[in-house]
Amino acid sequence: MKIRLISVLVSAALLAGAPVLAFPAGQTAAATTATASPSKLVLDNSTRVLTTLDARRAEFTADRAALQKFISAEFEQMFDSKYAAQLVLGRHGRGAADADVNRFAKALTSNLMGRYGSSLLDFNSRLKVRIKSETPLRGGAMVKVSSEFIRQGGDPIPVDYLMRKVGNDWKVFDVMVEGVSFVQTFRNQFDEPLSRKSINEISTDLEAGRLQPTAK
Repeated sequence: MKIRLISVLVSAALLAGAPVLAFPAGQTAAATTATASPSKLVLDNSTRVLTTLDARRAEFTADRAALQKFISAEFEQMFDSKYAAQLVLGRHGRGAADADVNRFAKALTSNLMGRYGSSLLDFNSRLKVRIKSETPLRGGAMVKVSSEFIRQGGDPIPVDYLMRKVGNDWKVFDVMVEGVSFVQTFRNQFDEPLSRKSINEISTDLEAGRLQPTAK
């Protein structure tokens, strides 16, 4: 997978994971998330983030700290980082303490967002997100939302979102771009390091920048 594709993976996760930026009076984010279908959440959130990026592009280009703050706030709302981390850890995470998994999730997310989050600036307001289908999985406890990024002058980029019900909310836990899975990509990369080190040691390496997951 090329750097361009991993950038799209991270960007797609951010676009889907962004919260609603404005609500009608008296309506909360939780209420909106609970009542909206997964497909509508993906479409609405993607559109709102693209609109925000267009309005604040100059600010974010000049102030990367502001961009990182925006990214962090958006991503934490709807992306199920802990569950995604458990899938990335695979067999290495069996029996692991919640605190260790949470630390790994935060370290991996921060590492990737810090290195690839600026790729969002490559997206412009003319990018359109088209929902193709919504497929229930596991008796409706999960769902796959199939979409496309429609670009001017380029072929559509197929993007699939895997989401699961957490309480009353739908949360994204995996993103597939052109058939390449966010979770599987990093599960493959961490398998060998986790055979040699503990989860906490890997988290320390991620936090210090000594370990930089990527795709070649």
